[in-house]
Amino acid sequence: MSKMFRNIAYSCLVIVLFYLLMVSKSGTLYAQWPAMKTDADSLVRLGADYIYNMEFDKAEQCFKQVIEKYPELPAGYFLNAMVDWWKIVAFRNSQEFDKSFLEKIDRTIQVCDRILDTNEFELSALFFKGGAIGYRGRYHAIRENWFRAANDGYSGFKILTKCLEIAPNNYDIMLGTGVYNYFAEVLPSENPALKPLMLFLPKGDRKLGILQLQASAKYARYANVEAKLVLLQIFNDFEKDYYSAYTIAKELVEKYPNNPVFQRYYGRTLVSLYYLDEWEKHWKMILNWYEQKKPGFDVATAREAMYYIGSALFEQGRYDEALSYFYKCDEFSRKLDKNGPSAFMIYLNLKVGKIYDLQGKRNYAIMQYNKVLSWKNYRDSHEQAKKYLQTPYTR
Repeated sequence: MSKMFRNIAYSCLVIVLFYLLMVSKSGTLYAQWPAMKTDADSLVRLGADYIYNMEFDKAEQCFKQVIEKYPELPAGYFLNAMVDWWKIVAFRNSQEFDKSFLEKIDRTIQVCDRILDTNEFELSALFFKGGAIGYRGRYHAIRENWFRAANDGYSGFKILTKCLEIAPNNYDIMLGTGVYNYFAEVLPSENPALKPLMLFLPKGDRKLGILQLQASAKYARYANVEAKLVLLQIFNDFEKDYYSAYTIAKELVEKYPNNPVFQRYYGRTLVSLYYLDEWEKHWKMILNWYEQKKPGFDVATAREAMYYIGSALFEQGRYDEALSYFYKCDEFSRKLDKNGPSAFMIYLNLKVGKIYDLQGKRNYAIMQYNKVLSWKNYRDSHEQAKKYLQTPYTR
């Protein structure tokens, strides 16, 4: 598959799958259906919290109880698959959990189909089937099986549409409508190649999408945490509303301190808001968790932590300390960057050049800037390198 086609297929999947089917991400849209028994509902919600906090064994125990008590319900099967999904997310360099995840997803779909064979409008079966197909698509996207990913994305879209017809005003379902409305407008504007594809899909509405997500975050019984995570990603990555992102991230890390995704986003908001002391402290804590081999705090997380710690030290004028972290970050980047220098690699080398200039090591600084120019341009990296080749960096 050509790079262009792969990007289009992936972006299409993002619209139709990643965001439309986030209604089931990490098992947050669980048990609002009449078919769910009270005790199963409690176990499912408890297990969901365990998943978000990376307590996988405890989560599995909850979901296995649900399956044993209510083998006819799809919730337990789906959520048990989500345990493996988060293991795949946490252990990014391993494929150990792939086979188990796919088997559990297939089992979930079988249970849902058995219900839908007798009642094609049964809402919980539709949702869990859509969630299972959606996560199978996400898995295929991670493994770069683009055709399978796109196919699952389209199938998931059809299921979601059917769900919306049945219960359009449900706050948990509103998570799905919110993410669709937002990204269906935003992503094509950022990637023009998507515009022809959107001719075949409903038009999005960015502002409405945010309002729907905020309503879901506030009022949804089961999807509220996921809605907060999506809003966090939107505010931080797209809207650049860092204070709103910070507020959400702070709430999430306080409730789920073991979750590496939440911790990384919280750390990034501290950097964006220039909360310097807390920024350094937080990323040092993350680096310490990596050294302790805490699940999900992997080499890539450690590399990110080293970059931000070095940047905090640079801002404080502690240049020798900053260099030690930048050198280590550079070492990790050389191991991680398989397809050319990453943004971390590029910007840490820029900052190393700036430090050399501040230390009066002009020849070394020039070497750094030329190195940056030899790599691909990332945002303003070439502009900065050219500027400081002409005039040494000063503060």
